[in-house]
Amino acid sequence: MDRTRFHEFPPRGAANAPHSPGSGRAFSCPSLSHTARSGHTARRTLGPLIARVFAWLALLSVCTPVNAEPFAYVPNEGSGTISIIDTATDALAGEIATGGRPRGVAIGSSALYFTDLPSGSLKVADVKTRSIVSQVPLGKSPEGVYISRDGKLLAAAVEESNSVAIVDAAALRVLANVPVTGKNPEHAVFSPDGAWIYVSAEDADTVEVIDVARRAQVGVIKVGQRPRGIAFTPDSRIAYIACEVASQVYAVDVASRKVVATIKPGEFSNGVVMHPSGRRVYVSNGRSGSVSVIDTATNSVVATIAVGQRPWNMALTPDGRKLYVANGRSNSVSVIDTVADRKITDVAVGNLPWGVVIR
Repeated sequence: MDRTRFHEFPPRGAANAPHSPGSGRAFSCPSLSHTARSGHTARRTLGPLIARVFAWLALLSVCTPVNAEPFAYVPNEGSGTISIIDTATDALAGEIATGGRPRGVAIGSSALYFTDLPSGSLKVADVKTRSIVSQVPLGKSPEGVYISRDGKLLAAAVEESNSVAIVDAAALRVLANVPVTGKNPEHAVFSPDGAWIYVSAEDADTVEVIDVARRAQVGVIKVGQRPRGIAFTPDSRIAYIACEVASQVYAVDVASRKVVATIKPGEFSNGVVMHPSGRRVYVSNGRSGSVSVIDTATNSVVATIAVGQRPWNMALTPDGRKLYVANGRSNSVSVIDTVADRKITDVAVGNLPWGVVIR
């Protein structure tokens, strides 16, 4: 069992705490009832105004600020760490030392899963203690890892074996190693309904389709050269696939496995993420240093937002209001306001950030 230390700044406190007015931060107030009693006593002896001041001062003295969820987790392949960003403040909230080279990352209700290049394994970190608690052998050069919507299965692309490992998330056991025809698979993404896994490979111009129930490849979809990121609409009807060398995004009808639209974003498109509403798709453009915003109703680019160098994989907050973009050559994460379609800030992380997950 491999365990690592977590360095936190500032330390976390109790969950489900009340919020300080105007601060956007959570507070833990174990002596609130005592504070109220003290204020009541003072009210009788010092007058209403002084009593209120006394109560507020006492409240501030016993309330301890704590980090607000959700958190963004950023695997840094070059520095062997996972940076943790508090999405309420967009400040670093801590770091996990992995002892390897973390790449793909997925998150469940209480566990963070990431692929590790040197060990050829899927490592598991407890999100509460932020320490590594287990690992599962996968094979040489595992990369993207994704979790099914119900949290029961993980899919990890394994480059050297040209396969996808399907893993039981609870038992941490490989259920199947599914061979795919694309060479050097990078992403293996579940459709929201859990029926399919779409697989992109660096040395290919196709996307492979895995039937989750049969645990076998059942189809191939022709797209552009070097497919990268994949995202589905919430109803699982359309998949958006970015192809890096082609610098195109392909919208694929899942039922017919046919391309229904081709969209031109920036140069060297790669990461793709879908807004929870299904109305917008975000695509990172590696050479352009930007993120393209696609309207899914018209399949057209409606905004372009400058970010850092070599933007790669991304994630949205659960409410869809903020997008976090890993910039591989800037060693930073750009934060985008998706309502205004503008960059808010850049957060410095470790070396060669691969992507982001948020929970």
